[in-house]
Amino acid sequence: MHEPYSRKAPAWARMDDTERKEVMAYGERYKAFLDRARTERLAVREILAQAEKAGFRPLYDCKELKPGDKVYWNQKGKACILAVIGEEPVHEGLKIVGSHIDSPRLDLKGNPVHEQDGVVYFRTHYYGGIKKYQWPCIPLALAGVIHTKEGKTIEVNIGMDEKDPVFYITDLLIHMAQDQMKKTLADGVTGEQLQAVIGTHTEKDKKVKDALLDLLEQTYGVEEEDFTTAELELVPAMKSRDVGFDRSLIAGYGQDDRVCSYANLEAILEAAPGRKTQAALFTDKEEIGSYGNTGMQSSYFVKFVMKLLALQDRGTLLDFYETMENSEMLSGDVNSCLDPMFPEVTEKDNAALLGYGVALTKYTGARGKAGSNDANSEFIQKIRTIFNAAGVAWQIGELGKVDQGGGGTIAFMLADWGCEVVDCGTAMLSMHSPYDLLSKADAYETYRAYKAFFESK
Repeated sequence: MHEPYSRKAPAWARMDDTERKEVMAYGERYKAFLDRARTERLAVREILAQAEKAGFRPLYDCKELKPGDKVYWNQKGKACILAVIGEEPVHEGLKIVGSHIDSPRLDLKGNPVHEQDGVVYFRTHYYGGIKKYQWPCIPLALAGVIHTKEGKTIEVNIGMDEKDPVFYITDLLIHMAQDQMKKTLADGVTGEQLQAVIGTHTEKDKKVKDALLDLLEQTYGVEEEDFTTAELELVPAMKSRDVGFDRSLIAGYGQDDRVCSYANLEAILEAAPGRKTQAALFTDKEEIGSYGNTGMQSSYFVKFVMKLLALQDRGTLLDFYETMENSEMLSGDVNSCLDPMFPEVTEKDNAALLGYGVALTKYTGARGKAGSNDANSEFIQKIRTIFNAAGVAWQIGELGKVDQGGGGTIAFMLADWGCEVVDCGTAMLSMHSPYDLLSKADAYETYRAYKAFFESK
């Protein structure tokens, strides 16, 4: 990269032919990951499969740690951590990149199967911040797990294969939508109307719902009661695609935040082991506040670090806090960027630009920076120096105008433990929609940014 920071020339224009080929190749690997890792469970499975192939082993099986060792932590199949042990003791601090693998979606309710006027539906409760009107009239896939009354676990993944059926939420036809069209976008489709069609056929003397439940039992061995303990998600069934004649963009579901998670994965697998222990964190529940025992506000990351310390003859709570005070982190989450179709919500000179590289975000809050980590100048200067030295294309970007935007990440949670943290991720368009849009160059530079950070002193 000839010029790491620029607001005049996009990253593509600053690359040579070799770099451009690497961007396109990275985009193919990334799209394949997006299509395999549609849920947090599927993401953990894909991440750990690649990690084990690269020589990572479970931390809980380790009796000692030495420089260069590769270990992982699997948190209930919905979050995980990969780490490469550094030359210095863990107590001297870690280089952490934290990203999340959950995305906005529709979760099935506890009693989801519902019949109304001859049509059988799945009732849902949306997960994370969505525009509800965007979810009707698109193909949906069903993924997750069901535990039967007999104790059998059934993994569900229906709709991504071209031979599979999909599921569908209806909307009013324009000819009869006069009243609906007078409503605000927020009220045009309600949460309770986000019900997915799952069947209509029946047999003589059978209600449609009963016929469908019989079909589910015969085909999958699932009874209606089994849905009460299931964990099932409806996600868009469209595969990731290149966008534009020049194929410079990628549209796909779940790019918030799997674009940063995939960059995090490639970075930890490709980075040379360093003086500091490198840790790639893939967490769950960020979209709903990072709660739950797989979210960042739980104790599993603390336990992971304390286990590392214990294997190096340290293990007190004071050791943990001292380790975190010695640690540095990039909070890998996406940012918005200037959308030429909606310029009124951003302040142009401080918005990230599509295709200009990875975005550093000093603060994510709005209306007085509420809820923001607000990184200090000294740490941002250090990160800038790392990126410039490695030739990483980077930019500064806020999340909307002062009283317009804002958003949350996991940054403040690590900062609470004394860690130096700044938000750093890919800027994108149509965030939280069923089909997000971003630049291949930005995705690639995000990977390069994380790799450079892992390898820095």
